[in-house]
Amino acid sequence: MKRVSDVAAEGRRVTRTWAVVAVAVAANTLLWLDNSILNIALETLADPVRGLGANAGELAWAGSSYSLVLASAMFAGGALGDRYGPRATLFAGLLLFSAASALAAFSTSAVELIVTRGLMGLGSALLMPATLSIIVRTTSEAQRARAIALWASASGIGVALGPVLGGALLARYWWGSVFLVNVPIVLACLIGVVLFVPRLRFADRRPLDPLGLVLSVLGLGSLVYGIIEGGQRADWLGVGVLVPLVLGVLLLVWFVLVQRSAEHPSFDVKLFAVRQFSGGSIALLFTFFGLTGQLFATAFYLQGIRGLTPLGAGLVMVAAAVGIVVGNLVSPRLTGVLTVRWTVVGGMLLSIATFASYLTFDRGTPIPLLVVLLLFQGFGMGMISAPITTAMMAVLPPRVSGAGAAINSAMRQVGGALGTAVLGSVLIASYHRLIAPSLPRLPEALREQAAESAQGARAVAAAAGEPWLVDAADHAFLQAMYTSSIWATLLSLVGVAFVIRCFRPDR
Repeated sequence: MKRVSDVAAEGRRVTRTWAVVAVAVAANTLLWLDNSILNIALETLADPVRGLGANAGELAWAGSSYSLVLASAMFAGGALGDRYGPRATLFAGLLLFSAASALAAFSTSAVELIVTRGLMGLGSALLMPATLSIIVRTTSEAQRARAIALWASASGIGVALGPVLGGALLARYWWGSVFLVNVPIVLACLIGVVLFVPRLRFADRRPLDPLGLVLSVLGLGSLVYGIIEGGQRADWLGVGVLVPLVLGVLLLVWFVLVQRSAEHPSFDVKLFAVRQFSGGSIALLFTFFGLTGQLFATAFYLQGIRGLTPLGAGLVMVAAAVGIVVGNLVSPRLTGVLTVRWTVVGGMLLSIATFASYLTFDRGTPIPLLVVLLLFQGFGMGMISAPITTAMMAVLPPRVSGAGAAINSAMRQVGGALGTAVLGSVLIASYHRLIAPSLPRLPEALREQAAESAQGARAVAAAAGEPWLVDAADHAFLQAMYTSSIWATLLSLVGVAFVIRCFRPDR
C-alpha cells in the first residue's frame, strides 16, 4: 500500500507535468493566433489613413515573410533544441517573438512591418519545435497521446480566437494593437517556462552540424520562396519561380547527403525509411495542403460572393477551428478503437468529402449549411493531426526529438504554403480566364479591378452602374472554385493512398 507522502509526491509530479504541457500548448497557440489576427488587419493596413497604405504586394509579403523565415529556420531551431535543450530555445524564441511583435506594432512603413514579421517567424522557428519536443520528453507513455492532442488543438484554438480578438481590437484601437497583444501572452509563457519547464539536456551533447544547418535553412528557404512567388504570380514557369524551386530541391538533396555521411548529423535521415515516420510526414503535408487551399477559397467565397465583411467571414470560418479542436481531443479514443491507420484515413476521407461538397455551392447556399461543412472539415483534420504526430514521434530516439518535431512542424508549414499557393493560383488563374470575355464591355480604366477578384468586380459594378458584371463575376468565381475544389479532392486522395500503404499492419 502506498504511503500518503508517496501519493502526494506522485500527485505533484502529475500536476507539474500538465503545467508543462499547458505552457507548451499556450506558446503554440500564440503562433496560430498571431497569423489569424493578421488576416483580419490586412484591410486596415492597406488604408493610408488608418494603416500604412500598403499595396497588395506588400500585404502579401507581410504574411509571407513570416512563413518564409519560419519554414526556413524550422529544422535549425529543432536541432538547436536538441543541442542546448528545448527549454533554452523555447525561452529564446519567446523573447525574440515578443520583441519583434512590439517592433511590428510600431512600424512606420510596410517594409518595416515585413522585416519585423520575418523576425517573428525566426522566433517561431525556435519555439514551435521546442513545444512538441518538451511534451514528448516530459510526459509518460500513458499521458503522451492526450498531451499531443492538446498541442495539436492549439491551431484550432488560435485560428478561432484570432478573428474575434482581432476584430474587437481593431474596433477600438489602432492596427498595432493586434501585434502588441502578443507581448503579455508571451510574458505569461515566459513565467511558465521558468516555473515549470525542466532543463532537458543530454550529458553527452554532440557538436552542432554547421553545414547541415546552413543547407537546411537555404534549401527550405529557397523552396518556400519559390512556392510563395508561384502562388502570388499565378505563374509557375517563370524564371523567378523555377530557379528558387529547383535550387531548393538541390540544396535539400545535398543536405540529405551531408546528413548521411556526417559524424554527428543533426538528424538521422535513415528514419525516413521507417514507414510510420515518412508516411506521417506525407499525410501532414497533404492534409494542410488541402485544408489551407480550401479555406483560402472559402474566404473569397464568403466576402466576394456572399458579401460578408472580413470579420463576418472570419466568424463563419471559426467553425473549422472548432472542428479541429474537437477532432484532436477525441482522436486518442478513436485510435484506441480504430487504430492510427483507420482513424487517419477516416479523417482524410471526411475532409475530402467536404472539399467535394464545394461543387454544390452557389450564390444562395445557406450559411448555416456552410458552417456545418466547415465543422466537419475541421473535425476530419483533427482526426489526422494528433494521431499522426504521436505516431511519428514514437519512432524517434529522444536525442533527436527536437529535429523530429521540426520536421513535423515543417510539413504543416510547407503543406499550408503549397495549398495556398497552388490551389490559390488555380483559383485566381481560372477566374481571370473566365471573366476575361466580359471585360471588353467595361471602360478600360475599370477592367483591371474587375479582373482582380469577384469582390473587386462587385465594387466596379456598383460604382459604374453595370449590374450585369455581378452575374458574370459570380459565375466566373464559382466555376473557378469548382476547379480548385476538384484539384484539392484529387490530390488529397493521393495522401490517403500513402497513409494506407505506410501504416499497413506488419505481418
